[in-house]
Amino acid sequence: MKRLFQVAAIVLFGFTTFLIAIQAGQAEWLDGIRIKPAQPLPLLSFQQTVVPANDLLSSACAVKPIPRPGRLRNLPAIQGTPPLTRFRQNSPPTSTYQPREEVAVAHPSNFGRRFTQDLSGRPVSNEPIIVLHETVGSGSSAINYFRTPHPRDNDQVSYHTLIRENGTIVYLVPPDRRAFGAGNSIFNGNKGEEAVKTNPSFPASVNNFAYHISLATPPDGRGNGASHSGYTRAQYQSLAWLVAKTGIPNDRITTHRLVDRSRQRRDPRSFNAQYFAQLLATFPKTDDISMACTLPAIAQEE
Repeated sequence: MKRLFQVAAIVLFGFTTFLIAIQAGQAEWLDGIRIKPAQPLPLLSFQQTVVPANDLLSSACAVKPIPRPGRLRNLPAIQGTPPLTRFRQNSPPTSTYQPREEVAVAHPSNFGRRFTQDLSGRPVSNEPIIVLHETVGSGSSAINYFRTPHPRDNDQVSYHTLIRENGTIVYLVPPDRRAFGAGNSIFNGNKGEEAVKTNPSFPASVNNFAYHISLATPPDGRGNGASHSGYTRAQYQSLAWLVAKTGIPNDRITTHRLVDRSRQRRDPRSFNAQYFAQLLATFPKTDDISMACTLPAIAQEE
């Protein structure tokens, strides 16, 4: 009888282990992309619970970053799609041009709240800037990456919006949230050098006051070449339309290449700044896209 109990215990243990292994394997497949961590992580690191899209409707800033060394940024997946009004307001049309618009929210591990204080507790009040990027890879591959959870800080990246080659604008991160678009960066403007340190493991950056827009790279620009065939007319039109809706002054529109401290970033390559400026002048500036946090700040980063 004793031996029978021992055999039953072994079988039960094996079956339980098998179920856990199945769950782990299923949980590694998220948004169609297999997660391959650099080192083994606890099973819970890959488990997701879902939260309603309404949680993104809050536009509260965080007071200051709270360092949590070694803590993986595992946040719930977003269930459902927030309305377009979470990304821009609907003011009366100011032109006949109307791009196609889509919402494809990045996974919450790839963006955070904006802060009212830096890592040292000093108040920050930088005026918004726009940083222009390009995807280098395809637009779809960039979107898939942003929508995949990345627990490690080194893997987290996002833009606020992405413009496909046909001019479609894809909204990824709400404007009042901090997208991770330019990690080691500084803006040199009329007020001098501007950057905010929010992570003890990374240099100061412009992310806390930047609105990141990326253009999908054409097929001949996939890689690290110095240039490519350039962006489509539809992309320039949609970019000008979108930038005008932020109301951000022209002297605070910059590129990833110009803000990058490492001098290794060159995007957006083959960008026709003169053509963009001509198109931008045809659209009245509005405040349909606001980076301001309209609700009281919360105690810490989410």
